Amino acid sequence: MADSLVVVLDGVSQLEYRHGTVLAEQQAAYLDRLDRRMDGGIELGGQRIESPDALQRAQYVSLQMLQAVEAGNEAVAAATCAYLAHRLPDLKQVRAFTHDGQLTFDLVFDRAYAKEIKVEFMKPQVEN
Repeated sequence: MADSLVVVLDGVSQLEYRHGTVLAEQQAAYLDRLDRRMDGGIELGGQRIESPDALQRAQYVSLQMLQAVEAGNEAVAAATCAYLAHRLPDLKQVRAFTHDGQLTFDLVFDRAYAKEIKVEFMKPQVEN
């Protein structure tokens, strides 16, 4: 997974996209169409951004992707994940959390995904 983009929601890996995957012509054209639509501006965090930069585009697409994951829309989730992997080849994780119905996420560029392992500690029993 070191050379993959992994989408993690509430600690559980949801999607994995291998960087360097070659896209079919129609898939590459779809990503270009996404960029052209965003060229006209995006709504991000309640603000209108007329000329979004690469990071703002990634945040916008990440939100669309996470909403698709939550809704079970695999086609949109896959397409938006491909967009992120191809436009930001250094992106290693999109880590998202839900709390009280709110979705927050981070774009992680410096740490590859590693499965989290729950460790439980037991109190030592005291003998009398």
